[in-house]
Amino acid sequence: MKIIKPFKLIAILPMLAAIFSCQTVTTESITVEVPTVETAQDEALSKSVRDRLLANNKADFDSVKIVSSAGTVYLSGIVRSLEARQQAIKIAWDVRGVQSVVNRLEVEK
Repeated sequence: MKIIKPFKLIAILPMLAAIFSCQTVTTESITVEVPTVETAQDEALSKSVRDRLLANNKADFDSVKIVSSAGTVYLSGIVRSLEARQQAIKIAWDVRGVQSVVNRLEVEK
C-alpha cells in the first residue's frame, strides 16, 4: 500500500472542500402570490371549478376559495382531510381550460 505524499494530500483537500461546500440545504418557503383581480374569462373558469367542487358529494368544499388567472387556478382554504385536499386538486385539473393548479389548501387539524 502506497502512502500518499503530503503535497498530493494538500492538493486534494481543497478540491474536496469545494465539492462539498456547494451542497446547501435551504429551509426557505416559496411564496406564491394569488391574483387579486380576475378577468371575465378568469371568473368563468373559477366559477366552473367552484361548481364542480360544490357538486361533489364526497367532501365539503364550501370554505375553499378559488381564484384564476390565465388558466392557472389557485385553491386556498381549509379542508377536512388529506383525501379531500387531493380530491379538490383532481377536480380542478379536470375542468376544461385549467392549465395548472396552485394548491394552497390546508388540512384541518
